[in-house]
Amino acid sequence: MPPMIDPSLFDQIKSKIEEDTTVRKELEQIVDELHQHVSFTQGLLSKIHSTPRSKYPTLLPQVEEGIKSQVTTVGKLSAYASQYPYYKYNHKWTRSLQDSLSTCLLYTWLSSPAHPLLTPSQLADFYSVPLNLVSEDKFHITTEEYLLALVAIIEDLSRLAMNSVTLGDTALAVEISAFVKDLHAGFQVLNLKNDILRKRVDSIKYAVKKVEDVVYDLSLRGLIPAAGGAAGAEGKKEE
Repeated sequence: MPPMIDPSLFDQIKSKIEEDTTVRKELEQIVDELHQHVSFTQGLLSKIHSTPRSKYPTLLPQVEEGIKSQVTTVGKLSAYASQYPYYKYNHKWTRSLQDSLSTCLLYTWLSSPAHPLLTPSQLADFYSVPLNLVSEDKFHITTEEYLLALVAIIEDLSRLAMNSVTLGDTALAVEISAFVKDLHAGFQVLNLKNDILRKRVDSIKYAVKKVEDVVYDLSLRGLIPAAGGAAGAEGKKEE
């Protein structure tokens, strides 16, 4: 009597399990490398809370080097992960990728007095990876990852607003206030379906309020003009 089950069935299953294990281990190694670069860059960026803006030209080039290392590793991750189904493995790297994106967004914001905000497409171009792929099952940056990175920099900037006052830079607190309020207003027009993202976005109202309280306190003390703004703050110093 012939066997009721093809003997090769479990050999095939075993082979698939071994392949999956190999892929997961390789992804974990690359993601761990990315995490190390992100942690290094975050450590450098944490110095902004105790560094006057006049010293940023010394600090930010170091941050830039850390971000370049992240970009290189994301490129490696993209090349490897794109060989396999995106949604099967993306949970392994999405948090580290969000953290990487937030360091890049914050670095860009700090690097120019105009405080530019990179768009999702600009950020994807910077990392040389696709954005929101639909027709291809490959590695890409998602809008959700971009928005979560924005939430992270709002939280970081709210802390910087308070610390900048300690450093005597009231103008920076005012600039941060204007920026985070604009971002918060932008989030309010979104119809968010992702539960995690919606909860994170809901939480930023507390960070925005912290910044508003800082600026309000400065106004009460006469440390900025009633109209607010960096230019006004500088003008008051010259009087």
